[in-house]
Amino acid sequence: MRGIRIGSAFGIPIKLDLTFLLVLPLFAWLIGTDVAQLTGVVNDLFGSAIDVGPLTAGSMQWVLGAAAALGLFVCVLLHEFGHSLVAMRYGYRIDSITLWLFGGVASFAEMPEDWKQELAIAIAGPIVSVALGVVSYVAFLVLPSALDPVKFVVGYLALTNVVLAVFNMLPGFPMDGGRVLRALLARNRPHARATQIAAEVGKVFAFLLGLFGLFANLFLVALAFFIYIGASSEAQQTVMKAAFQDVTVRDVMTPRADLDIVSEDTSVAELLERMFTERHTGYPVMDGDRLVGMVTLDDARSVREVERDAYRVDDVMSADVAAISPDADAMTAIEQMQQHDVGRLPVVDGDGQVVGLISRSDLVTAFNIIQSRGTLSSLSPRQGSNLPNLR
Repeated sequence: MRGIRIGSAFGIPIKLDLTFLLVLPLFAWLIGTDVAQLTGVVNDLFGSAIDVGPLTAGSMQWVLGAAAALGLFVCVLLHEFGHSLVAMRYGYRIDSITLWLFGGVASFAEMPEDWKQELAIAIAGPIVSVALGVVSYVAFLVLPSALDPVKFVVGYLALTNVVLAVFNMLPGFPMDGGRVLRALLARNRPHARATQIAAEVGKVFAFLLGLFGLFANLFLVALAFFIYIGASSEAQQTVMKAAFQDVTVRDVMTPRADLDIVSEDTSVAELLERMFTERHTGYPVMDGDRLVGMVTLDDARSVREVERDAYRVDDVMSADVAAISPDADAMTAIEQMQQHDVGRLPVVDGDGQVVGLISRSDLVTAFNIIQSRGTLSSLSPRQGSNLPNLR
């Protein structure tokens, strides 16, 4: 997730998403307006006698709302550090931890496939939340009644941390409970199959949560939507990773001999005509045997129709081109396309020579064939390279 970096800890960047900057004041306001009722809940649960009067006098309720909201999100941040530090112990890199609308997200560079590792990583967050709840409860017990405002805040955090841990352990993949479920399923199943089952359970959970939210809280409806999307997305990513196991860029790419290219001095009008007749939306731009850029349909569209005869490809092409090695994994190509927000990558060998092109549609075609025929690990290199290409 993108966000504003505010610092780092243990080598992990900490970011704030723009939605967090909107939801934090909202949470502070909601807690502040409900201080009296929340105080009653804390008193009933913990057998205390916090006086509501001073907590709602003047601006105190808004101060308490802000303090409780900040404390809650600090606890969410520590929850994510629980996941992250255990993952780092297993050798996984954490790109960042981002606070956003629905709490926190730890972005893993790579998700574990060993079920024991995933189980340990998944339960670490809820364990941290329970520990924070216990610490907050102990602080609640030892604080004197003269510090009732502080007691309210730590009592609120004791309660919400336990609720957070319990909620996260529900089987709503990709929530913590869903990841625990996948880890347990993966003990005697392939990781991809375990992911599919956990994702289906997560979708059912999301549907029920959304249905409940319609009658209780619209925030839960939005959360259910993101759980559903997250379950679908990660399941698809895992299935693709399994399908492309041992498949290289060379197996999927369009080789240099079959590659359509354009030169720098081609007019934009001519480029668009070629795109129409050849059914391509992007071309490598070559100067002899040297790759000098990539040009796409969007680049050509940026020129007004009356000027397209006057503009050349080198006026609109992108000269800063992300390339990939023919021996790289097919999944690496997908990740690079996502990272650079491009639809195709030139394939360049160790000598800097262009040996082919790989596009998203090439990968989709290969994926569909693999799903029908089995993984390419059972095919010879020649068979792999004969996959049809649609660019």
